[in-house]
Amino acid sequence: MPVALITGATSGFGRATARRFAEAGWSVIITGRRTERLDDLKQELGDKAAVHAVTLDVRDAEAVSKAVADLPSEFRPVTCLVNNAGLALAPEPAQKVALKDWHTMIDTNVTGLVNVTHAVLPSLIETGKGASIVNLGSVAGHWPYPGGHVYGATKAFVEQFGYNLRCDLLGTGVRVTDVAPGMAETEFTLVRTKGDQEASDKLYSGTTPLQAEDIAEQIYYVATLPDHININRLEIMPTRQAWSPFNIDRD
Repeated sequence: MPVALITGATSGFGRATARRFAEAGWSVIITGRRTERLDDLKQELGDKAAVHAVTLDVRDAEAVSKAVADLPSEFRPVTCLVNNAGLALAPEPAQKVALKDWHTMIDTNVTGLVNVTHAVLPSLIETGKGASIVNLGSVAGHWPYPGGHVYGATKAFVEQFGYNLRCDLLGTGVRVTDVAPGMAETEFTLVRTKGDQEASDKLYSGTTPLQAEDIAEQIYYVATLPDHININRLEIMPTRQAWSPFNIDRD
């Protein structure tokens, strides 16, 4: 039975992805910081698939290594790693942002992703042909916008890290994809604005954003392609989102 390890599975893309893989009969390893949500998801998915839940902060390298080392035998080796854990904070201009918010984004989106990838790589290589790493990037990693500062920079790292992994993993059979969503209606904006429901509602009002299930479907698609196909980067926007003209400072 193929095994998917999904970080940040307590909400949004991660939770929807766990559901999608479980519905297809995969065994799933779900991780996240909120134990109660993990337990609820494990109970929900238990009738469809084998589920192993681990309360985990991806920023803690030692805890990540231990969680992977302690995986039950039936959840080894890993077939697909979905590096989903991440967040955005501080949508204000860079000069108004608290340094600790920058550090939190870097520690989670960059260091956390590196911690998990390094720990799971031996298992993926053991799987070999058909194994996949799917990293959750963002259009923010490719297209700058006001207030993107460190968040966009961390997602640019995710993209380039994936490309470099592809080079190093050539010949192992392990594939690497950067899935880069645009506007999607999840808890993302609530986290970014530290719980401002009004700001979240305003962002999605009057338009049709992507849903978590839309991205989960694409992740599953990437992970189940024939062994000889690797999608390097998949950028996904809602139809009602596009680019704007350059901003101009005028006298």
